Amino acid sequence: MTEAPLRRQTRQRTAVAEALDSQEQFRSAQEIHDVVRHRGDSVGLTTVYRALQAMAEDGQVDVIVRDDGEAVYRQCSPSHHHHLVCRSCHTTIEIEAPSVETWATRISAEHGFRDVTHTIEVFGLCTKC
Repeated sequence: MTEAPLRRQTRQRTAVAEALDSQEQFRSAQEIHDVVRHRGDSVGLTTVYRALQAMAEDGQVDVIVRDDGEAVYRQCSPSHHHHLVCRSCHTTIEIEAPSVETWATRISAEHGFRDVTHTIEVFGLCTKC
């Protein structure tokens, strides 16, 4: 696997990273843009989208698509994990799933796939909702 080229850390990307760092749940680009602007940084929404896309490609943030089709972003732990996401309040819990890892490895090998990646998000209602 080829390593991604290092990207230059711009003022805008730093502002987006700091906004994400202050959020515990997945947030949309618009919500992150609002946080950045409220902190006094003048960063356009398009720039926020680009920064988030680059950060996702570089593995710095996780991205999931909610039931309504909107992509949302979150800084997560660097180790491989999956998510439980509440459809109502968007509470998110990082989970490990060793049985899923075993299954993914086995099923990929059975079909001749290599260099396999996967993501799993489980959506439901949390105990508060």
